[in-house]
Amino acid sequence: MSFLGVDLGTSFIKGAVLNLEKRRIEHVRRTPFPEAVATGHPLGGEYDPIEIVSAVRTLIDELAAHAPDCAGVVMCTQMHGLVMMNDRHQAVANCVTWRDQRALAKHPSGGGSYFDVILARTHAEERRQLGNELEPPRPICFLFWFQEQGKLSPGLIPASIPDFVLSVLCGSKPGVDATNASAYGAFNLETLDWHHEVIRKLGLDRLCWPPLRKPGEVAGYLKVGSKSVPCYSPVGDAQAALCGALLSTEELSLNIATGAQVSRLRNGLRLGDYQTRPYFDGKFLNTFSHPPAGRSLNVLVTLLTEMAVAQNVELADPWTYIAEAAGKIRDTDLQVDLNFFPASDGDSGRVANIRGENLTVGHLFRAAFRNMADSYYQCALQLWPEKSWKNLLFSGGLACKLETLREEIQRKFGSGCRLTPQTEDTLFGLLILASVFSGKATSVAEVSSQLRTSQMKTGG
Repeated sequence: MSFLGVDLGTSFIKGAVLNLEKRRIEHVRRTPFPEAVATGHPLGGEYDPIEIVSAVRTLIDELAAHAPDCAGVVMCTQMHGLVMMNDRHQAVANCVTWRDQRALAKHPSGGGSYFDVILARTHAEERRQLGNELEPPRPICFLFWFQEQGKLSPGLIPASIPDFVLSVLCGSKPGVDATNASAYGAFNLETLDWHHEVIRKLGLDRLCWPPLRKPGEVAGYLKVGSKSVPCYSPVGDAQAALCGALLSTEELSLNIATGAQVSRLRNGLRLGDYQTRPYFDGKFLNTFSHPPAGRSLNVLVTLLTEMAVAQNVELADPWTYIAEAAGKIRDTDLQVDLNFFPASDGDSGRVANIRGENLTVGHLFRAAFRNMADSYYQCALQLWPEKSWKNLLFSGGLACKLETLREEIQRKFGSGCRLTPQTEDTLFGLLILASVFSGKATSVAEVSSQLRTSQMKTGG
């Protein structure tokens, strides 16, 4: 038995054949996510929804040739994006993604930005019930902007990107899984339903909010090759990636790439001063998603390569040299604060305690890695005050590639670690979900436990 897995990412739409018998990803393919369309708004982030549907359909058709026994389609998505649909299941506007920042524009009332008005209309307990997911790039915020601009008609359906895609391809009504519903910034984690009071306060109660689907519920049927196969309700890519990394409740997850997330998987709902997201098997993730990561490191890389770029000198791979240089420095008194972008720790970074002998690439990035480790540790203490995690789980491109970064983090935490077993962790997460949705396994935890045991036996 095989499934097709599709990951609707920010830069690429990836797909693969998921071999459920051998628990292996095969025939990985990727195609660029469509280019943004001009909106005339400097803070806009919109895409042609039909181009997205076409790209997904083409990818599925390409993969179908390698999966004559395909029994279903599973999908995950970049979170926080949506498409407005009418009751005939047609897009009536462009797709808006998390790149859209219009909620930060000034509100005509003079009460600050649109986001400031949203905060004024809601209270702290409601925002906790939303899992502290009420942030400017969330759909609830740009929906509020559209509503205040008079651009929303009653009865329109705010569909997540993959639910829109499946609705068009399958000719079915859009719904939404809890992992994607929570990404709207309008999902009540205590009731596991839309937060109708917040929706009403923001004047969005005349929209037709999609029904919540159960985990593994069939969203529609799609022709794959010569067969019509079930398409299961899409899930969030963050949850799929941690599923593919085989996260357990005894591990602290450090996902470090362009962005970073420090996460703890819990058996029950525990709200706090962090983000909370639904997971699988009735579990929840407590998360910090804004500590410094690759985006901040790239500020340093851009500075160091500026003159080379200006003179059209192409550096083959600056990261190879950075990793080697940082690895040669065992300790440094150089100080780096990577808060170059707005976050809970501030929005003004710095490089301090500079001396002639320590202002080198090796010292600079060793100090930067130490700052990252310190930030992750502070997040971990808030998620897990008793510090009883058994080990650290590293995933994400930077964490897997930079051994020096892992060393610095382990030294700070004083903990053992393991790496995600797969580089394509979102697609591997979809394979695990396909095993559960198809009935070959009873739970994500069951499959993950089996795979962790297999990994330890093989020394992987």
